[in-house]
Amino acid sequence: MADRYAVFGNPIKHSKSPQIHAAFAAQTGETLEYGAECIDEAQFETCVEAFFREGGKGLNITVPFKQRAWEMAQWRSPAAERAGAVNTLYMNQQGQLCGDNTDGIGLVCDLANNRTRLQGARVLILGAGGAVRGVLEPFLAAGAAQIVIANRTRAKAEELARAFSDLGVVSGCGFNEIDPAPFDLVLNGTSASLQGELPPIPADVVARRTTCYDMMYGAEQTPFCAWAEAAGSGKVMDGLGMLVEQAAESFRIWRGVKPQTSDVIDSVRRQLNAN
Repeated sequence: MADRYAVFGNPIKHSKSPQIHAAFAAQTGETLEYGAECIDEAQFETCVEAFFREGGKGLNITVPFKQRAWEMAQWRSPAAERAGAVNTLYMNQQGQLCGDNTDGIGLVCDLANNRTRLQGARVLILGAGGAVRGVLEPFLAAGAAQIVIANRTRAKAEELARAFSDLGVVSGCGFNEIDPAPFDLVLNGTSASLQGELPPIPADVVARRTTCYDMMYGAEQTPFCAWAEAAGSGKVMDGLGMLVEQAAESFRIWRGVKPQTSDVIDSVRRQLNAN
């Protein structure tokens, strides 16, 4: 019987994770099944426990359950511990539920694959939610010189900046307080793109040398990516590469082999554009 894996979230019907992990399995010769399950918010912990009790090998966790997965994990990786969020669960040989967070390394890998340097970079991050928490430590570890977190609620941005200030130069501000000077990287970590909206930020933060990255993705260009192009960004990217890269890291944790990602990214992109 094939080892069983799944992604838990709500909503989940849009998930590309089953397609991505099927491609990884075919590429690496691993035998496994990977499904997507929409979980009732009141039943998350019960469903996780049942999945592993029934022989499941690993879970990816997506919105809105990453913090609850962190709370459930009996052992957490340093990345998960710092992020306060877990997107990868598995059982160790001692029978402990283990939690990891591969979002940050997935984003850093995607940026590196697209020749975007974090070493010495001045970075603006929009949003202060769970998606942003997962990338701060990897960004600082990769050598980002300065990170500015901007959020609709200034206090939340400042609180998050303080939580990571021991790792590097991190500050928080409101959207209306962003220094109107070009950054090397502008990262949209808000969910505004899902509503077809754009965070209220000045176009002055973008220059030709600026890479603009939206953690969201879709068949159509996101509002943030369209804005970035119009503002003159030299490189505009959405979050599809991050999705595949974080999945590859989860696959490595579970199976001990790291799949190649470029062909899988291209395949999922083609499917998105065809729909």
